[in-house]
Amino acid sequence: MTDEFLDTLADVIEKFAPSGLLETLDRQRPYNGQPWTDLGGRGKTEIKGITFRDLHDCFIRACYDSAPIEPKDYPKSIFGLDWNKIDPMAVQQNMSCWVERYMGIFPNLPKLKEEDIWKDIPTFEIPEGR
Repeated sequence: MTDEFLDTLADVIEKFAPSGLLETLDRQRPYNGQPWTDLGGRGKTEIKGITFRDLHDCFIRACYDSAPIEPKDYPKSIFGLDWNKIDPMAVQQNMSCWVERYMGIFPNLPKLKEEDIWKDIPTFEIPEGR
């Protein structure tokens, strides 16, 4: 893949799931992401019935789930994971799923119409050479 293609892909992913610090500072921002994501309707769900230790455990489990290795090869600590091969967005998504499991509401997905799925998907041009 070309660097230009990867840059374009990164821009598209950032539109779907902004990961900059400034976005997180506005807790009143709209839930305008895709409905099945934490930035859309699913993200409006309040966390209930779990402890801070549960959040810790959900994070740890998400780190292991996001590592591209088999469970039999898991190290004894997350510090033994190869963080160069772990997608931070995968950790975030897996953590959200674990929180929902701990809350007993996984999968927390609304019934969706096909037009709702595709309405917010941006289009982009694949750079020449691909």
